[in-house]
Amino acid sequence: MDAARLDHAYAGTAHRVHAVLPAVSAAIAGYDIPLDPPTGPLLQLRREVDTAVSWRLAAQYGLIAVAAPRLLGEALAHLHHAAGAARAAAARTVVAAARCADAVAYKFGAHDLSARLIDVMRWAAGQAGDPNVSVVVSYVRAETFLAARAYRAGQAALELALGAAPAPDTDRAAAARGALHMRTAVVAARAGAATCAREHLRHAAGFAAGLEEGVYAGTAFGPSSVRIHEVAVAVSLGGDHVAAALAVAREWKPGAEIPAERRSGFYVELGRAQLWSGRPDDAFESLKVARRLAPQHVREHPWAREDIEKIRRLKRADAESLTAFAEWIGAV
Repeated sequence: MDAARLDHAYAGTAHRVHAVLPAVSAAIAGYDIPLDPPTGPLLQLRREVDTAVSWRLAAQYGLIAVAAPRLLGEALAHLHHAAGAARAAAARTVVAAARCADAVAYKFGAHDLSARLIDVMRWAAGQAGDPNVSVVVSYVRAETFLAARAYRAGQAALELALGAAPAPDTDRAAAARGALHMRTAVVAARAGAATCAREHLRHAAGFAAGLEEGVYAGTAFGPSSVRIHEVAVAVSLGGDHVAAALAVAREWKPGAEIPAERRSGFYVELGRAQLWSGRPDDAFESLKVARRLAPQHVREHPWAREDIEKIRRLKRADAESLTAFAEWIGAV
């Protein structure tokens, strides 16, 4: 059965998410105020947060939304009632839990809540005893600038974070720094700074060359992730740069080593490049691949919604399948 016809299931995810967002907001309203002690051991909570991280990478936003308020409350309770090494571990758990909740808030358009969750991450990162955690949080903070379209400020903030990042003397540190270069490249491209964007991609590729593709501290990084960001940068720059995105896709496609959300994003961005290049049929095929990989991600992606509307206008003869997709994504 065509997933696009399962309207009730996907609408149900949106309803669950929006119903839970007030509880997420309440969980962090007094994040710096000690309240009740935690109800369970930190190790068990860390396992649960790790599961939520796997959901985030797979774009399972409905599952995260249901769990997020409790995970945030427990993580903050541990941070306020721990000392020494346990406090640092609790701080890292707060960052991971808040990042999962932020993925839901950001994808579903709750950008003010997303920014508050990022403030919680920044506060906790300062207590984590690991400067690489702050690098990871700077990577996530880029969402605030992307949502506000404050690209020049975002580029400046991320470049300051790169300047303060620790030496990349471990794989984890190199991955954190390389991922931040990838994200800075996209923000610079949105700002129209093509030369800077390419320079950041070059640095990211240098860090990736010494690593296997994998998930480092909750962020996918490696040679395949850099290739995906080459497409993202080209599409963000637009104009004549779109040909570079198509060139990458002719030679390479992301494999299973890449988490579903990021693979899905590759096909959304490729579809946009194909549409801009006068290839609406190919663009529609790319969007369908993106949906198969991570339907919740695509359904909430503004570019996917914009592009299917345009494809539908261009391809009226194929109205049935296009209309089914457009109805599923909420474009009609």
